[in-house]
Amino acid sequence: MTKFFGKVGYGFSEETAPGVWRDRMVEHEYYGDVIRDTRITRDGDKVNDDLTIGNSFKIVADKFAWENFHAMRYIEWMGSLWKITEVEVQAPRLLIRVGGVYNGPKPA
Repeated sequence: MTKFFGKVGYGFSEETAPGVWRDRMVEHEYYGDVIRDTRITRDGDKVNDDLTIGNSFKIVADKFAWENFHAMRYIEWMGSLWKITEVEVQAPRLLIRVGGVYNGPKPA
């Protein structure tokens, strides 16, 4: 089993102006394990195929992660940000499953 150390990004919606909402992003670093390490390419109607990974990470959760696992948006792995598709609570850890590349907002 491969060890993991990296950042997890959380997104919290904030009203920046009346009726305008944006995600405020924060990152926290975690230790854990890479449970599953797979790569998937999907043929599409685009020039380049879509690249996704089917990885699963099991992190040691702190209080912030426990209280905000619903706000997890991405995880940093192998120099890229990957979109979190599912978080499963397995006390005292969180099992995180990821999919495609994350292209959303990042911390300032």
